[in-house]
Amino acid sequence: MIWALAYVPALAGLAIWAIGGSRGRLAAMGVAASVVTLLLCLGAAGQTGKITWSDTLALQAALPPLAQAVAMLVPAILLPITIFAASHEEADGLPRLIGLMLVFTGGMELVVIADDLVPLLIGWEFVGACSWALIGHRWRAQAPGLSGNFAFVLTRAGDLGLFLAVLATFAGAGGTSYAHLDALTGWPLSLAAFGLLVAAVSKAGQVPFAPWLFRAMDGPTSVSALLHSATMVAAGAYILARLQPSLSGAPGFGVAAMTLGLGTALLGGVVALRQIHAKKVLAGSTSAQMGLMIATVGAGYPAVAVLHLIVHAATKAALFCSAGVAHRIIGSFDLRAMHVGRALPVVAILTGIAALSLAAVPPLSGAWSKEAMVHAVEHAGIFWAAAIILAGGLSAAYSARFAILAFGPGDDRDNTGNVGELAALIGLSGAVLALSALWLPSVQDAAAIWLNTDLPSGSRLGLIASLCAVALGLLAGLRAARSPADTPAREWLGLSALYQHGIIRPFHALAGMAARVDDRVIDGIPRSVATFAHAAARHLARADAETIDGFARDKANALRPAAGLWRGAVATVARGTEGLAAIATAGGERLTDLVPNGGARIAGMAGADLRRLQTGLSHHYYVMLVAGLGLAVGLLIFGG
Repeated sequence: MIWALAYVPALAGLAIWAIGGSRGRLAAMGVAASVVTLLLCLGAAGQTGKITWSDTLALQAALPPLAQAVAMLVPAILLPITIFAASHEEADGLPRLIGLMLVFTGGMELVVIADDLVPLLIGWEFVGACSWALIGHRWRAQAPGLSGNFAFVLTRAGDLGLFLAVLATFAGAGGTSYAHLDALTGWPLSLAAFGLLVAAVSKAGQVPFAPWLFRAMDGPTSVSALLHSATMVAAGAYILARLQPSLSGAPGFGVAAMTLGLGTALLGGVVALRQIHAKKVLAGSTSAQMGLMIATVGAGYPAVAVLHLIVHAATKAALFCSAGVAHRIIGSFDLRAMHVGRALPVVAILTGIAALSLAAVPPLSGAWSKEAMVHAVEHAGIFWAAAIILAGGLSAAYSARFAILAFGPGDDRDNTGNVGELAALIGLSGAVLALSALWLPSVQDAAAIWLNTDLPSGSRLGLIASLCAVALGLLAGLRAARSPADTPAREWLGLSALYQHGIIRPFHALAGMAARVDDRVIDGIPRSVATFAHAAARHLARADAETIDGFARDKANALRPAAGLWRGAVATVARGTEGLAAIATAGGERLTDLVPNGGARIAGMAGADLRRLQTGLSHHYYVMLVAGLGLAVGLLIFGG
């Protein structure tokens, strides 16, 4: 059953793509596939699976509690996003979009259930390929295709770290299972740990791979909601949490994870606070929140990171859907032009719930999971604690700014209600509220038992500092919303431009120069040989022609007497042939015409006789049938 978690949604997605249908039918099929996948996650708890490829390689799967939590999260978030997509996205290509999102989910489930680096690598690459197709869904426009290529190539560059981890594990332990990863020591462990770290931060949109998340915003809103919540970026944080016990022994792994995570959380917060594109604000926020999770893993608390991953998934999916609704109303993602709270009061309230949770305002679920991460990182030292508290303040600032600019009071606008959009938002914001039960001690104890972990405890001073940072962040966000920037900030503090001018353009220039060298130098060698060969051939042809012509003249003079004899013989044979042809023409035509003409006369006579049997009287037909049946029985009995 455990492998069904991967192939059931993938096959369902392909079927939906092929079948198609109306918006309602696509929504129903997508929801059904999501529910079935969720039920499979419940039924596969604690199961393992193995597909043997050879004596040394096998595909292994397992579903421990940590993996089961994420496996359930993926279809649970996909379900409302499917409803949103079916009602919000363009009808053209909608079956492909919903089908690919389910295939995308199947790839993510393979990453989650993998208990071996080989199936992890397969699922990892599958998720990357699906993200490319989903970002470039509107393939008739130029920007989505280019952005899909950019995201695919940049994340693929980080994926090389996973290949390195596979090779190091196989070389150091003789296998690729997670159990072999536990057995690594020394340099193979360091290579595997840091290779996985590089692969994870590339998928999670961490520095220096963060710009691909901004480019991914050219995809449909439903794709952004799924990609930034429970798939793709979540894969990076999840795999580090899943393998943290095996990787923590590598020297410097924890410090590197906290440095990358908190560095991205701070920079991502600044980037999100400076953007005026609604989806790019949320993209910068995603990088920042994933950074907090990776830092928490580095501090030694992977279960806390997964709990925040679950809370963040519902929160971020709701915010992306609300941004899509505002875009439908005004036709732009420019926050300065939105202010649709008066036109969409219910959506504004639901967005406010998610935004306050992202800002970590108690007693919402995001506040509990963020404070749990603060407690976890606080154990690593005061420097790390100060960094995560500052990152939390930035989260509050960009969350408040987004909510006020997008859904603050504004002019009345024409609004055609969309039940599907509203249902999806109610489900996601309702999940945010339901997860707020984590503030209850009994729920915390149940979560700790389920995930087989101890929740960290923090100091009162750290809690006060964190809450003060949130309050100051809310005030800063309110101030920033009152005076938004007139011009857009540079994407990711110029990191995208650095890639463009420092890597992409030089690479294109180098490729162009190599092409010219290939045309002029390398291709010049066969061209020179061909030119020489053609000249030699022409020279030899002229020499041969002169030789052959002379030889032919000599032979013609020698054979002239015999030629006359041959001409006479040929003329005699020709006259004889013409005579035989005349004789054949006289008698042969009559003989050959007799065959079709005679056959036609016989067929006509037979038809005339048979028509007599066509009396139109049914009892005549019964007599003929009985006679024929008797003849057939006689043949069977006496025919030998």
